[in-house]
Amino acid sequence: MIRVQNPLTSASCLKVAALVIASSFAFHAAGQQQVPPAPADADPSAPTPAPSAAPVFPKPDPANFTASSPTKETVNAFLAASWGYDDNRVWQIEGILKTPVEGVSKVIAYVGDKTGKQKPLGMQFYVMADGKHIIASDEVLSFGEKPFAEYRTTLQGRADGPYRGTASKDLELVEFADFQCPHCKEAQPNMEKLAVDFPNARIVFENFPLPQHPAAAGAAAYGVCVNKLGGSTDFFKFAGAVFDGQDGLATADGATLTLNSAVTTAGLDPAKVEACSKTPEVDAQVKASTQLAKDVNVNTTPALMVNGRQIPAGAPYDVIKQIILFQEKLDGVKQ
Repeated sequence: MIRVQNPLTSASCLKVAALVIASSFAFHAAGQQQVPPAPADADPSAPTPAPSAAPVFPKPDPANFTASSPTKETVNAFLAASWGYDDNRVWQIEGILKTPVEGVSKVIAYVGDKTGKQKPLGMQFYVMADGKHIIASDEVLSFGEKPFAEYRTTLQGRADGPYRGTASKDLELVEFADFQCPHCKEAQPNMEKLAVDFPNARIVFENFPLPQHPAAAGAAAYGVCVNKLGGSTDFFKFAGAVFDGQDGLATADGATLTLNSAVTTAGLDPAKVEACSKTPEVDAQVKASTQLAKDVNVNTTPALMVNGRQIPAGAPYDVIKQIILFQEKLDGVKQ
């Protein structure tokens, strides 16, 4: 699960162990396996037979539905939007309870999978009084029948970085990345595949330089200027070259050489790009992109927003593609 960015640890570069955000808190919980201890007389070397039946959840007790909001229908719609990309995922709401805090409700559910390979797992989260957010573990996440709609609107209005693909924002994939983040480099093959598999998508690059990476902000400023002077095509040539030479960003002199070489690869003049990168206007653009990331609850890199739904850009490609196809259908996007 994504944690609040800690500028003192490089681990914040990626927490890919769990898929993110409103869908991810649940995916993470559902993905964990609870294995009961083997009987004392069991042969520890013998294989454990895999369950083959769909899970049987406890029958909900009407006494556990004491809160007037949210309704069971709203919670189900939220979980369907969050988990619907996985055809094997099944769940049951066990309770929606009042809490001592006015307007805050506690939701309890069981989740499992149709194959029975995972033992049903209990989970809970708290719905805030505004009806638009939940607290799951230590995360504040969007909630509702369309939990990603607000972030989608924000990104459609403010994600103005270089892009490839279509000009239409019906299917908008926004990558937040840091040029000095190793996991961002590792995620680039995924981004290349997405550009091929989703020609109807607008794939936007937004800078999110992390403070623990000394060369990241400067690289981001260079990227802004490459886009400003040469356009999106030149930017993606530049970005690819920077990621390829990422090790060179480890020192100040190496960073200068790496960035200037990448500018040359993009067909632009390094002196002009360097001068541009030091202007207040460009600094403001990098800061605006960083603020956009924070405003849509991105706090680690690489992150990919799919019509407002966040997933790690470095997650397994098949899972990313599956989620995008589901989100397209959910949002009525024509392929």
